[in-house]
Amino acid sequence: MNYETLISTEKDDVITVTLNRPDVHNAMNELLINELTQCFQQISTDESLTAVILTGNGKSFCAGADLTWMKRMVKFSMQENKKDSRLLLDMYESIYSCHKPVIARVNGSAFGGGLGLLAVCDITITVPEIRFGFSEVKLGIVPAVISTFVAHRMTPADMRRLFITGERFDSMMAQKIGLIDLVVPPETLDDAVNSCVEQLRSSGPCAIEEIKHLIECLETMDLKQYKEFTVEKISELRVSHEGQEGITAFLQKRKANWKR
Repeated sequence: MNYETLISTEKDDVITVTLNRPDVHNAMNELLINELTQCFQQISTDESLTAVILTGNGKSFCAGADLTWMKRMVKFSMQENKKDSRLLLDMYESIYSCHKPVIARVNGSAFGGGLGLLAVCDITITVPEIRFGFSEVKLGIVPAVISTFVAHRMTPADMRRLFITGERFDSMMAQKIGLIDLVVPPETLDDAVNSCVEQLRSSGPCAIEEIKHLIECLETMDLKQYKEFTVEKISELRVSHEGQEGITAFLQKRKANWKR
C-alpha cells in the first residue's frame, strides 16, 4: 500500500516501516495512527516475512503527539476522546500482537507516545546520546494508554518516578530500565539490526510466533491454566513439522530447513 505518513520497503524477507513526518519529528496524528495500524495488520498475515524493522525518518524516532492534533483534542467531548484513545490503543496492539518479530531501530529521540512504540517492539536498538521522556505529566495528563505496554519492560518503581517527574533521560538509562535492549555506536546501528535479523532467520518461524503468543498467555492466564497450556503447547510443537525438522537437524548436526 501507499502511505502518506509512512514509508514501507521490503528487501528479501524483511520489511522496514519508517515513520515519515520528519518536519514534525515523526509526531503522531490520526492519519499516522490509522496507517500504522493498517500496515501492521497486513504485515502480521504475510507469511513471506521473517522480521519487521520500525524506524523514523530524520533526526527523531517519534516526538509523541502532533501539536495540531492536540489542539483539536482540546475541544473533544468525553466520547470523542474515548474514540480517539481507542484508536491509539489499537495501533499499539497491532504492533505488540504482530505475528512477526518487530525490531525498533531507534534513530533519534522519543517522547510520550513515541516511547509506547518502543515498548510494543520485541527488540529495541539505539545509539548513545539519544533523549527520552514521558512528557505527558507536563501537559497535565498521564501516559495511560501506553502504560500497559511500558509495564512489560519497566518496573513499577521506574514507571512511578519517570511518569510523575517527566524528566529527560538518555540511552544508557533507557537500557538500564529495560526500554532499550542494545546501545551501539552510530556507525554500527544498521549492523546491529542486521545481526538481529540473522538471528531470527536461524530460528523456526512458527516457533517465533508461538513464543510471542506464549508471552501473551503468561500475561493473561491464571497460573494453573497457564501451566496446563504449556504442557499442551510443547507437546503440540514437538510433533509439528517444524519441531521435527528442528530437532532432527540438531541431532544430525546440520542447519534446519525452515519453510517461510
